[in-house]
Amino acid sequence: MDKFLQFDRMITPTIIKVLFWIGVALSILSGLSMIITGTGQYGGGFAVLTGLLTIVLGPLLVRVYCELLMVFFKMHESLKNIEERLAAGSRPFDNRPS
Repeated sequence: MDKFLQFDRMITPTIIKVLFWIGVALSILSGLSMIITGTGQYGGGFAVLTGLLTIVLGPLLVRVYCELLMVFFKMHESLKNIEERLAAGSRPFDNRPS
């Protein structure tokens, strides 16, 4: 609990995972909505095609966006690890020759 209150433990990566699933659901629902709208009107082939592309590419784009956000948190974890090693007096890269 102390790490949570001191902002040493990040909760945003968990929130990003939840937002990913929400984004996937919204992409699929909007794609289905476009397909249904397109089939109900004359000349709606473009709407159907756009709906299919949204169902396929939407979750992929949401995943890429979420991964880019997660990169910042992975960098933060790595920097905290390096900081802890330096504070403990060890070299950050112990596998290098002296």
